[in-house]
Amino acid sequence: MNSATLASLAAYFVLMLGIGLYAWKKSTEDSEGYLLAGRNLPPAVAALSAGASDMSGWLLLGLPGALYLTGLSAAWIGIGLFVGAVVNWIVVAPRLREQTESYGNALTIPQFLANRFPDQGTNLRVISAIVIVVFFTVYTAAGLVGGGKLFETAFAGVLPNTGMSDYMLGIVITAGIVLAYTMIGGFLAVSLTDFVQGLIMMIALIIMPLVVMFGPGGTAGGSLAEVPVDGFLSFTEGLTLLGFISAVTWGLGYFGQPHIIVRFMAIDTVKKVARARTYGLSWMAVSLLGAVGMGLAGRAYAERNGLVVEDAETIFIVLAELLFHPAVTGFLFAALLAAIMSTISSQLLVSSSSLTEDFYRLFLRKNASEREAVNVGRVCVALVAVAAIIMASDPNSQVLGLVANAWAGFGAAFGPLIILALTWRGMTGAGAVAGLVTGAVVAGGWIAMGWNSSFMGGEGLYEIVPGFIAAWIAIVVVSKATEGNNPTAQPAQ
Repeated sequence: MNSATLASLAAYFVLMLGIGLYAWKKSTEDSEGYLLAGRNLPPAVAALSAGASDMSGWLLLGLPGALYLTGLSAAWIGIGLFVGAVVNWIVVAPRLREQTESYGNALTIPQFLANRFPDQGTNLRVISAIVIVVFFTVYTAAGLVGGGKLFETAFAGVLPNTGMSDYMLGIVITAGIVLAYTMIGGFLAVSLTDFVQGLIMMIALIIMPLVVMFGPGGTAGGSLAEVPVDGFLSFTEGLTLLGFISAVTWGLGYFGQPHIIVRFMAIDTVKKVARARTYGLSWMAVSLLGAVGMGLAGRAYAERNGLVVEDAETIFIVLAELLFHPAVTGFLFAALLAAIMSTISSQLLVSSSSLTEDFYRLFLRKNASEREAVNVGRVCVALVAVAAIIMASDPNSQVLGLVANAWAGFGAAFGPLIILALTWRGMTGAGAVAGLVTGAVVAGGWIAMGWNSSFMGGEGLYEIVPGFIAAWIAIVVVSKATEGNNPTAQPAQ
C-alpha cells in the first residue's frame, strides 16, 4: 500500500463529506426536502443516481466474479437487467413521477400506495414498510460486505490496530462515511454523491478492462480463448434452462426496487423523464459492458500470468493493485467504494423514510413537526446501519448471493404491485395487499426452502420468478373478487 493510494482515497472521502455539507445547507429543512430533494432533481443527476444506487458493489465485485468463474454465460444477468431497466424507465418512471404527486404528494412508496388505495391505507403502509426495512437491511449488509472485502484484500497490514480484523474495520469505515453524509444532507446529498460516484464507476470500468487486455502481460491476441474452462466464451455452455431463466429474470426486479424508483419521484418535471432515461440507459450500457469485460479479461490475465485469486469477487481489487500506479489504484478503489456507498446511502435513506413516515408519524407522533421528522429520520438511518453491520460481520458472506436475495424480495413484493397500481384502474386495495404479501412470502419461502440454490448452475430457480408470478396472480384474482370495493378506481395514466 502506497501513500499515493491512501491520498486518493482520502480525497474521495473528503469530496463525499463536502457534498453532504453542501446538501445540508440546501435542502433539509422539511420532509420533502430531506426525503425527495424538493422534487427538483435535474435529469442527469436523477439518472446517474438511479444507476449508481442500482448497481452497487456487485457491479465491480459480484458480476465480474461470476464472469471470472463461469465465463460469458454469466453475462445473461447483465442482459436481463438492461432489458428490465429499459422497461422500467418507459413504463414506471413517467407514471410514478406524475401519480405520486397527484395522489396526495406522497413522499414514500408506502405512502403512495396508501393514497392510491385508502381503504387499505394503513395495512399497505405498515406491510410495505416492514418489507422495505427487512430486505434493505440485508441489501445494505451486502454493500458493507463489499467494503469489508476491499479493506481486507487491499489494506492488509496497513490499517491501525484497533482490535478488529481488517474486514470488520473496513465495514465500520464504509458505514461511517456513508452515515455521515446521508444523515447530514438527506436525499440531495445521496443523489449528488451518487452522480459523482456513477461517473467514477463508469470511468473505472472503461479503464480497467483496457489495461488488463492491452497493458503489460495483457490478454489481447486470443488468450481469452485459451482459458481452460469449457465454453468460457459461450453464452450457453453449461447453462441449463433453469439457470438461463434465473439469470435473465433479474430484470424483473427493477419494477419493485424502492431505492431506484424513488429517483423517478424526484425528477423536477415529467417532461424531463425522457432525457433522464437516455442518460441513465447510456451509463448502464457502458458500465455493464465494462464489468463483463473485467471478468473475462481478468480470468485470461490470471491464467496467462499464473495469478492465483482465492476469491473471484476480488479480481477487480487484485488487478487494481497489480497493474496501476498507486495514485490510480486509489482512484479505482474509490470507484469500488463509490459503487458500494451509493447503494448503501440510498437504501438507508429509503428505510429511514419508511420508518419515519410510515411508523413514527403514522402511529407515534401524527402531528410531529417537519424538523422533528427530519431528526427522527436521521436516527433511523443510524439504526438500520447498525443492524446491517451486525449482519455483514461474517467474512464468508458472498456479495452476489446477498444482493440476489434482497433484489428478488423487492422485485416479487413490489414489482407487480407498482406496475398494476400505475396502469390498471381495476386494481383494488385488497388486491394490493394480497400481491404485496404473496410476493414477499413466496420469495422468502423459496429462499428458506433452499430451492434457489446455485441458480447460475441450474440447480434451482431464482426466487423472483415464482414470487413475481404469484404476486401478479394474487393481485388480479383478489381485485376481480373485490372490484365493487374500489373507492379510488380512477383512470390510471
